[in-house]
Amino acid sequence: MHHLSTHHQTNTNTKTQDTTAASGSLIRSLSAGTMEGPYSARFPSSPIGEKSRRAPAGREAADERSARGRGPHHRERSTRHPRRAARHHDLEGPHMAGDTPYAHRPVMVDEVTRIFESVPPGVVIDATLGGGGHARALLTAQPHLRLLGVDQDDAALAASASLTDEFPGRVTLVRARFDRLAEVAAAHLDEIEGDVVITGVLFDLGVSSPQLDQADRGFSYRHDAPLDMRMDRSASLSAADVVNTYDVADLAAVLRDFGDERFATRIARAIVAARPVTTTGELAELVRDAIPAPARRRGGHPAKRTFQAVRIEVNHELDILPGTLDRAIDLLAPGGRIAVLSYHSGEDRIVKDRLRQAETGGCVCPPGLPCACGAVALVRLLKRGGWTPTSGELAENPRSESARLRAAERLPAPESETA
Repeated sequence: MHHLSTHHQTNTNTKTQDTTAASGSLIRSLSAGTMEGPYSARFPSSPIGEKSRRAPAGREAADERSARGRGPHHRERSTRHPRRAARHHDLEGPHMAGDTPYAHRPVMVDEVTRIFESVPPGVVIDATLGGGGHARALLTAQPHLRLLGVDQDDAALAASASLTDEFPGRVTLVRARFDRLAEVAAAHLDEIEGDVVITGVLFDLGVSSPQLDQADRGFSYRHDAPLDMRMDRSASLSAADVVNTYDVADLAAVLRDFGDERFATRIARAIVAARPVTTTGELAELVRDAIPAPARRRGGHPAKRTFQAVRIEVNHELDILPGTLDRAIDLLAPGGRIAVLSYHSGEDRIVKDRLRQAETGGCVCPPGLPCACGAVALVRLLKRGGWTPTSGELAENPRSESARLRAAERLPAPESETA
C-alpha cells in the first residue's frame, strides 16, 4: 500500500490506458480529456543583460483569464503575468541537424543527484523526463529510489523507454503534462512495488535540445519547417494557429509578455499583413525585417524572442507552472525534496516565488517580527539563490549557461496536525 501526503487531493476515478513506445517497456497515458496541452523540456533561448520586469507568480494566476477573443484556436491568457521577462542566450546554432536522434545532455546532473542522495527511500517523480538523463543518473547513484517518469512528448518517452529494462522493477513511465502530477501519482503509484511515498520531485523546464534540433518539430528559427512548437503533438493549438489567427493586439501582447520583445507591435503587424505564414523560415524572416536594422546587429538572432514567446503561448508553460509547483510540494513526504531547473527569468521568478511562499507558509506579518498570523512553513530552502553551472560544465555544454537550480526540503507537519 502506498501513502500520499495528506496535503493533496487525488482523483481516484482516473482511468489509464497502456501505450507501448518500445518493446518490453511500460508507458502509460492519462485517459482522454486529461491531456490539455504540452510541457516539459530543457533549453529555452534567453539574453543575459536584458532588463527583467517583475511579474506576480501566484498559484491562482492561471485562473484569471482575459476576455479577448483570438480566433477559432485562441486560448485565453492569464492577466496576472504582465510582461514576463525573458533574458535570452542565443542557444541555437547552425550545427544542428533536423533529423538528430533524441539525445539529451542533462544539465547540472551532479548537483541534481546530490540533492536527492539524502532523501528517504521512496519514489522520485521526474516531471519532465525528456531523454531520461537525470533519471538515469539518479537511479544509478541512489539505489534506494524508484522513479515515476512523466512527460507529454511522445518522442521523449520513446527515448527514455530503455530505463524500464535498465532498472527493472524501479521505473514507471507515464505520458501526461506535469500539472497532472497528483492524478498521475494516484493512478500509478500502486504499480510500483513496496510501500512507497513520494520523496522527490524534479522539474527541468523549457524546451529540450532534441526538440530544437529536430527541424520537423518547428521550434527552431535555424531550420525551415512547418510552424508547430507543440511539446505534446496531440494538442490542438500550434504555432501556426497563434501566428495566423491572433489579431495584432493579442499577438503583440504574447510577444511582450513572454518574450519581452521591444518591437512587439511592429512584428505583430508584419506577421498579420503577411498571412498566411506557414513555416519557421517565413516567420524568422518576417521578424528580422520588422526589427530596425540597428537593433538587429546586437543581441543574437532577431527572431529568438518571438520564437520563445510563441512557444510559451502554444504550450501554456508559465500559466501552469505556479500551481504545479505548489501541488508538487504538497505531494512530498517529510524529508522529501523538490528541485527545479529553470532557464530564463520568467520561469525562475515563478520558481523563486513559489518556494519562498512555501518556506514562509504565506506569512503576512511584518519582516523582523515573530509570526502572529498562524502561517506554517512547508519547506526549508537548501540554498538561498540556488546553484548555477560550474565553469567546467559551461565549457562542455554552453547551452547550460542560463540554468539556475533551486531546491527545497519538505518539513514535518506541526505536532498539532499529527496528533
